[in-house]
Amino acid sequence: MLIKRLEPGARMSQAVVANGFVFLAGQVATDPSADVEGQTRQVLGEIDRLLEAAGTRKDRILSATIYLADVTTFADMNRAWEAWVPADAKPARATVEAKLVAPEYRVEIQVVALV
Repeated sequence: MLIKRLEPGARMSQAVVANGFVFLAGQVATDPSADVEGQTRQVLGEIDRLLEAAGTRKDRILSATIYLADVTTFADMNRAWEAWVPADAKPARATVEAKLVAPEYRVEIQVVALV
């Protein structure tokens, strides 16, 4: 089986394509000074970019895991998510509260999609 690693770094790849699937690493905002809705929009843009690099798109996402630094921001995150996710292609999804890698990050999203 061929494995393709996109944007490999010292510790991880941003995406791994194998056996018809693409697995994205958890994505965080490029500008963490934004509120959770703004950070979510940034993260979703990065997901779009990585999916395109892998040869797929958001309507092929199978599952998403969303990590929120503060679960009380759930509705704010969902405003960005609901504007982005295709109405006819909503993936399976879980949202959990978690301590993220740095205190300025408010949201991290990880997805798996078909290629």
